[in-house]
Amino acid sequence: MNMRLTALGLAAATLVLTGCETPQTPQTPAPPNTLVAAKVATAPNLNAGASDPAWARAQPLSVALSDGVNFAGGKGETKAQLKAVYSGDMIYMLVQYADPTNSIRRGPYQKQADGTWKQLKDPANKGGDDNVYYEDKWAMLWPINDSVRNFDKQGCTVTCHVGEGKPYGNKYTRSEGEMLDMWHMKGSRTAPMGHVDDQYADHTRYDPQKSPNAGRKSDPGGPEYAGFPLENGLPKFMNKSGLAANAGGTYYIKKGDEVPFDGGRFKAGDEVASFIINPLQGDRADIKVVVSWKDGTHTSVLSRKLVTGSKFDVQWTDLNKRYAFGFAAFDNAQVRHATGDEALFLTFGK
Repeated sequence: MNMRLTALGLAAATLVLTGCETPQTPQTPAPPNTLVAAKVATAPNLNAGASDPAWARAQPLSVALSDGVNFAGGKGETKAQLKAVYSGDMIYMLVQYADPTNSIRRGPYQKQADGTWKQLKDPANKGGDDNVYYEDKWAMLWPINDSVRNFDKQGCTVTCHVGEGKPYGNKYTRSEGEMLDMWHMKGSRTAPMGHVDDQYADHTRYDPQKSPNAGRKSDPGGPEYAGFPLENGLPKFMNKSGLAANAGGTYYIKKGDEVPFDGGRFKAGDEVASFIINPLQGDRADIKVVVSWKDGTHTSVLSRKLVTGSKFDVQWTDLNKRYAFGFAAFDNAQVRHATGDEALFLTFGK
């Protein structure tokens, strides 16, 4: 992923997003490309979104993203604003970016006029590249123990490998021992359960049979979801609410809410979920999140321990260091994410 960004001073901020607040006291502008986590006495309430007063103490980092799909203007461009604070043994982040649609309609089953059911799919998808019936996502990459060579100079591009049978290529590091902590917010599969999917990337090369996901792997504690098929022409399960997803229901079913399908409840044009989402456990559940969308702005508020102790996670043990990372946003896209051109950096204020 290439990272294009501009760190804005408070007076020069050009990105205005719903609910963002300006710090109330003068602060020294952050170095370029740098997100400064402000130390706060009271941690923000994740459910309060961007309105929590803790965010007024944090300087925003503005990130220009491009080369994705579906974002406004048809050029795959958007602007994100990141803020960070820390309190006690926890770090909190506010992620906001312009997104014209709230995309939640991931691969549903739809009842046809003749009474049959079919799964809706992007007709242009040749495999792993759905940009119509998917979900909103964002991702961050963090080198673990400064192990990834040149990440601080080139950002995520050092892990992107194109021309290997997949749109936008594969993720893996160049050498054994290089590892990235991957935060993957999935709007329909993990966010409803209150989690960002905690994953990682290592040096595993792409092989269509042996390692189709290349270096991209998940921390222990999943899986996050499981699809279910049509059986005898009908979806195997439905949500116990009995509501169609496009008529007050959801495009996912939380584990435990699935019941045998009753086709008589639905009329032509109704849509129902095609997958069940599971609560993440242990290592994979380290990152909590509350997600919302309003007036063309996506908002995620997340939290994680500064030190988790996991070999699959970045550890913020030294608050005097700066930590490189990358950020990308997906608008209803499986892989075609919008990115920037350079590495970003996290530092901790005193």
